[in-house]
Amino acid sequence: MMTRKEQYEQLIPQIAGLVRGETNVVGVLANVSAALREAFPDRFFWAGFYLRQSESALALGPFQGSVACYSIPYGKGVCGKAWEEGCTIIVPDVEQFPGHIACSSLSRSEIVVPMYDSSRGFHGVLDIDSTRLDDFDADDKEGLERIIAVLMEEIEDLLEKK
Repeated sequence: MMTRKEQYEQLIPQIAGLVRGETNVVGVLANVSAALREAFPDRFFWAGFYLRQSESALALGPFQGSVACYSIPYGKGVCGKAWEEGCTIIVPDVEQFPGHIACSSLSRSEIVVPMYDSSRGFHGVLDIDSTRLDDFDADDKEGLERIIAVLMEEIEDLLEKK
């Protein structure tokens, strides 16, 4: 059985190949969500993106999983807090996170990775939920941050044109 670190080492080049040269942002984000869910089917209950809609809100983007919230205000919930703080947030128990936005009662732990371009412009977040408590660790943080770096390198120009 592979470690998480090994799973990410295998997944990152696959995602790089999946997104390289593509120009359909929605399609790229949808496929990355699907690749993440397929890579970790027993762990990732929900995987998807919230994209900056305005200076004060994120809007639901492509995802894999159950029904989700449409909009998340800046600074609210784990996604809004990751935007506000400008860094990845791991929440071992969403019930203990102040202001958690419960899109699904099945979610128990969560990791959110902000998406920045090369000029540190914010574009959105990758949000992943698990039905297990304390399901995310430093290997997830490093692996998902690397995936977002690969993704942003490919789609940064496309996001600027939106």
